[in-house]
Amino acid sequence: MRFDTLPEWLAWQENLHFTEVDPGLDRIGQVWQRLNLVTALPFKVVTVAGTNGKGSSVAMLDSILRAADYKTGTYTSPHLLHYNERIMVNGQACSDDAICRAFEQIDQAQGDLSLTYFEFATLAAVILFCDQKIDIAILEVGMGGRLDAVNLFDADIALITPISLDHTQWLGLDRDTIAFEKAGIIRRNKPVVCSEVTPAASLLAHAKQLEAPLFISGQHYHYQMKDSSWYWFNEQQRLDSLVFPALAGDYQIQNAAAVLEVVSLLGVQGFTIDRTDIEQGLTEVKLAGRFQEVAGEINHYFDVTHNEQGAENLAHLLASTYCEGRTIAVLGMLKDKNVRAVSKILNSQIALWYVGGLSGNRGLSGSDLSMQIAQSVNNSTIHAKNTVVEAYNAALAEAKPGDRILVFGSFHTVETVMLLLVNSTEN
Repeated sequence: MRFDTLPEWLAWQENLHFTEVDPGLDRIGQVWQRLNLVTALPFKVVTVAGTNGKGSSVAMLDSILRAADYKTGTYTSPHLLHYNERIMVNGQACSDDAICRAFEQIDQAQGDLSLTYFEFATLAAVILFCDQKIDIAILEVGMGGRLDAVNLFDADIALITPISLDHTQWLGLDRDTIAFEKAGIIRRNKPVVCSEVTPAASLLAHAKQLEAPLFISGQHYHYQMKDSSWYWFNEQQRLDSLVFPALAGDYQIQNAAAVLEVVSLLGVQGFTIDRTDIEQGLTEVKLAGRFQEVAGEINHYFDVTHNEQGAENLAHLLASTYCEGRTIAVLGMLKDKNVRAVSKILNSQIALWYVGGLSGNRGLSGSDLSMQIAQSVNNSTIHAKNTVVEAYNAALAEAKPGDRILVFGSFHTVETVMLLLVNSTEN
């Protein structure tokens, strides 16, 4: 084996390929063929693409399926605290040893080809899912869809969550172009669920070309909030007085409704999932980093929001969640994000901004982030630091009992501060 430990493997992969992002399926497809594991995947595949709500949708569907006693595999990205979170079987992260063994298989098969960090992870996930003999895999697209490594594997059902502007450098500058990339996960004659009421024209056209049955929110399935519950129905069934998902935000109902349509389609494909399973799954679902609260004298909230649509959802959550004092933001973002738009949307909910730089080629420095925020936020409320750690420590020193600290802007930002809290608790 090339390396003995997972950190060694990951450090090697980070610099193996000439660029961090290299869309396309040729190289990973060749390596998969060389692995020669199976001619067809021995489990169902649900592939999830979109801009916002992917992680929540994966988590809810996985929770419902596990409640129905199906053995599930989930592949998501990025991770928050541990790489192993990306590859889970029945809600449990795969071990370092298992992932290292999968990496060794891939390394032996790649030969003179080089794979990206994400491509290694994708192949490792599918290898482990085959080894574990799962019933169904839920694969989250990393970026886009058409050229994403996950799209190497055919979806039995495609789920496309709300689409907005993000990763424009790679996916396009307008919603219709981005939607076409997301629609790349659709397969001929295979159903596709759209959680938006008005999907982009390019997505509709692509589905029509592939003769893929479309199931669109507000047309083919419906939902409505009603006091302390909600109801959902399609042509085949109706579910009244449903519990709310155990994830913060009214917008999670939109995600849950699309998931229930996927559940309905899985029923057509031979899965047995009843109302009890749905209720249990919605009640027990967990997902870190989505308005996740860590209570204390100074309440902390963690959210991986990094685009306009996510910022609008976050602003609504902040407005509807009681806080005696001030909301103090700790923010770190990547270069390809619309910092000005995100900060403008959230400005009315945030009293002070402590911004820090993120490392790596894509990371935005604290000074650059501060300059961009100043275009839509009062400059006197902005405090720029070199790192997210410095920004958080300064925010914590400023905070008083009754205030809350909101950590957001990137998975990297949330991970950094979460690790600080974990380490301080352990010490």
